[in-house]
Formats: sequence, structure tokens, C-alpha cells
Amino acid sequence: METIFYKGQVLWSMIDANRHVRHSAYSDMCTQARSNLMIHIGLSMKECLKLGIGPVLFREETLFKREVRMDEFVYIEVALTKYDTQKSRFSIEHKLFKVDGTLSAIVNVDGAFMNLKERALTVLPQDIQAKVLQIPKATTYVEI
Repeated sequence: METIFYKGQVLWSMIDANRHVRHSAYSDMCTQARSNLMIHIGLSMKECLKLGIGPVLFREETLFKREVRMDEFVYIEVALTKYDTQKSRFSIEHKLFKVDGTLSAIVNVDGAFMNLKERALTVLPQDIQAKVLQIPKATTYVEI
């Protein structure tokens, strides 16, 4: 399965005072990559709303490797690193590359799924878990 879920140009609005990508823009691009991933596996925001579920993050960590500047093109690979089928908790790794293949940042998130009506964490039904398990897996992937 394809692991690239975002490709795009670095926009002026993503730049900080040092003329490189600001820290929160990495998070924004990775959020879009996860959204694209969810659409790809059949769990778009619209589908999640119908099911009454939604993903929620507990932790986000960014490791900056190389500067990215305005007008450069980047792509983001997304991989599942951990999934707990009993609690529907997940960990996802995003690797942001420059178009030449230079690894520029790694963004790791931990989260779970919540019931939107009850506003509480929920365990996904088996058919929905099967969709989550379609996410490309990192070489370090662990199923709990």
C-alpha cells in the first residue's frame, strides 16, 4: 500500500521569522496527511460522523531534522506504529521529506477513538477496526 498521504508546496503562510517552516505548520501538514489516510481507508470525517466516532490525540511530538523553506515541495509518509485492538488506541509516525528525499521531520502522535455522543473513549467495532488495520505499518509496528 502507498504510504505517502500528503504532497504539497510550502506556502508563505507556513513560514516563521527565520524564513523556514514554523513548528506548528509541520503539525498542520501531518494532520492533513492523517485526514487523507482516513479517507483512503474508508473512514472520512463524514463517515466517522455517521458512525458517531472520531479520532482524538493525547500526544504529539515533532523531531526536526532539516530546515524546510518557502516554495520547497514536501511529501509525508504515514505509518501505524502501535494499535491496541482492545482499547482502539493508536500511535502513528509521520515522516516529512523534501522532494529530493531528505528526511526533514518526524512527527509522532498517540491517540484513540471517541464516541462523539458520549464524549468518551470507545472501542471500535470489528469491521471498523479492520479498516484501521489497513493503515500502512511501520517496520517497528506492534499490535497490542
